[in-house]
Amino acid sequence: MNDSTIPSLAAWREVGRARPHESAELHVLGQATYTDDIAELAGTLHAALGLSSRPHARIAAIDLEPVLASRGVVAVLSAADIPGLNDCGPIIHDDPILADGLVQYVGQPIFIVVADSHDNARRAARLAKVSYEDLPAILSPQQARAAQSWVLPPMRLARGDAEQAFARAPHLLKGELHVGGQEQFYLEGQIAYAIPGEDRGMHVYCSTQHPSEMQHVVAHALGLHSHHVTVECRRMGGGFGGKESQSALWAAAAAIAAARLRRPVKLRADRDDDMLVTGKRHCFHYLYEIGYDSEGRILAAKVDMVSRAGFSADLSGPVATRAVCHFDNTYYLSDVEIRAACGKTNTQSNTAFRGFGGPQGAIAIEYAIDEIARHLGRDPLDIRRLNFYGRGERNVTPYGQEIVDNVIHELVAELEESSAYRARRAAIADFNRDSPVLKKGLALTPVKFGIAFNVTHLNQAGALVHVYVDGSILVNHGGTEMGQGINTKVMQVVAHELGVDMARVRATATHTGKVANTSATAASTGADLNGKAAQDAARTIRQRLAEFAARQYGGAADEVRFAADTVFVVGLALPFAELVAKAYLARVQLWSDGFYATPGLHWDPKTMSGHPFSYYAYGAAVSEVIVDTLTGEWKLARVDALYDAGRSLNPALDIGQVEGAFIQGMGWLTTEELKWNEAGKLMTHAPSTYKIPSVSDCPEDFRVRLFDNANVEDSIHRSKAVGEPPLLLPFSVFFAIRDAISAVGGHRINPPLNAPATCEEILNAVAAVEAAAATMEQGA
Repeated sequence: MNDSTIPSLAAWREVGRARPHESAELHVLGQATYTDDIAELAGTLHAALGLSSRPHARIAAIDLEPVLASRGVVAVLSAADIPGLNDCGPIIHDDPILADGLVQYVGQPIFIVVADSHDNARRAARLAKVSYEDLPAILSPQQARAAQSWVLPPMRLARGDAEQAFARAPHLLKGELHVGGQEQFYLEGQIAYAIPGEDRGMHVYCSTQHPSEMQHVVAHALGLHSHHVTVECRRMGGGFGGKESQSALWAAAAAIAAARLRRPVKLRADRDDDMLVTGKRHCFHYLYEIGYDSEGRILAAKVDMVSRAGFSADLSGPVATRAVCHFDNTYYLSDVEIRAACGKTNTQSNTAFRGFGGPQGAIAIEYAIDEIARHLGRDPLDIRRLNFYGRGERNVTPYGQEIVDNVIHELVAELEESSAYRARRAAIADFNRDSPVLKKGLALTPVKFGIAFNVTHLNQAGALVHVYVDGSILVNHGGTEMGQGINTKVMQVVAHELGVDMARVRATATHTGKVANTSATAASTGADLNGKAAQDAARTIRQRLAEFAARQYGGAADEVRFAADTVFVVGLALPFAELVAKAYLARVQLWSDGFYATPGLHWDPKTMSGHPFSYYAYGAAVSEVIVDTLTGEWKLARVDALYDAGRSLNPALDIGQVEGAFIQGMGWLTTEELKWNEAGKLMTHAPSTYKIPSVSDCPEDFRVRLFDNANVEDSIHRSKAVGEPPLLLPFSVFFAIRDAISAVGGHRINPPLNAPATCEEILNAVAAVEAAAATMEQGA
């Protein structure tokens, strides 16, 4: 029997279909269970954190008696009450769960209040009387650079001879840029619910992207082994990196209180506390130098990047590494020197955020190219295209990885044509000529984004697949669902592998007692890793069923086909459930584990070289804006985005991810401004003061398409990651705003625009362009 004898087999697929999110109905109906929705056990207590009011100080004295005397308070716990390790740092042990004598940022937890209600715990936490001995504080990356204050040794990546290349370059460009940080602003805040069990056991429900790390942190804090602790997460109301390492403090604090009191304890962060305590996307300050020829080809490049790491290392090292490895973006840089340092500041310890340093690295080279184009009077798209990676000698990155999947030329050409870029550029020039106040801008920016964890050993995943006697299927994997649809994709993969409709498959909560030693759901690898692991498990079961079918009905096991809820064997078509029931009676094992480790990865952090990425995802976007030069207000009129998702596992989910990433990245670059006062307090710590994009900020005309391109690597069904790379697409918004401001001076002057491009920042840039234009006219 061959495939052609089964009409439905060749056309049948479960992957590649636009399936709705597996929890979509539950979300809409309000029936999806998040951590705070779990029914509370009898005797549950509630915790809150007492926070520092100083950025850097020794605690001279602390009086907790008013806290203990407050209504409903059961206990107050400090660092001395932690039975194990007082640390929640993911890499370096420099991040205490509770401050012990020294506070290093405003908002650092000092003690835990446990009370009979959430409100009583929060009210009591404010009553502590703390005396401080203030110490000098460093608050910005610029101050960290001046003081040489680092949480880790600075890193350097170089190729060729940049100094010699600069000496030969006909043109030289120097400048600086500041790009702000970003609050993850997940809809569901940080929360953990710890329930003590028998024999020192602890079950922690936690909103986290990394259950295994929470397991380790809790075990260490309690002085226990990992097998004492179980961490479970059914879903998160958003994560964006903010629940990779930052959820550890909350999980540990809840577990410490629960272990001490032998009662369940829930710790739910108020939004203000959440934003004060937790780290965000790193802001970066850049000093850059570019040498180029009269055509606009980059001959030499140097950049010195300093990030605001915060008071501890957290994930700043890997973030800086990824920034270094993405400075090139889509461009070949023959002679380059890239330096990156993680500034130690007395602020929240910054952490992972969608893109994980990649956006911060890539925006610097895009800024420089934008300036080169204006210096030469050329369209920035032409300068970008001239510098794209190519073939042969021009397809190796500064860190030594050969690019074998480059489709940026074809992708950009397709987008340029479909968006009518050239015609719109001409029309905008005509509009600006006749409009003294309102100015339009247009920009097309590309993306090349490496997919894999920087740290090689994290690129692994496990899964369990159970097939029950009735033919229904349960899958558990190490990834976490934060709204992105990983469970939906994994369910599709399992359904496809077993030849059944997706309705037969159900995904369960991520659980450290089912799949052990998992990596975080991060670095855009969730579907890649866990999809492959689940496929491996399902394939094992399918092989067992095929062998059983061949024994029962004849023929060879490799000729048995599974499709459309049916098993085809020697001319027979058996319902899948019927074969499963027969296999069970024959004592065939109907469950299996699966495992996957991404092949071919290696990285040497000392030489900053290797093959850190499995493959690259590509994309490009065209954005058109209109700016009011008198108020700094602006509007995004139209976006055309083209994204390379490979052979998409689920086009509907992937397009949704591109749209969401675009708007989130646009917020980072335009409206989401983090402000600290001189006393080191974050002033933008609530929705009233921190502006994420709203519906009215979305483009009136939003066109998103997926580029038709199978992955050259053996990824899951030749798909590509879609979580982080699209966040770089709204570079086009930032540079369209800069283009519009540039029109004020006839495109002769580079606007000094930093990010986020708030109304105030836009007005400052407009004023600078106007002043420079006036000076030029006087000189003429």
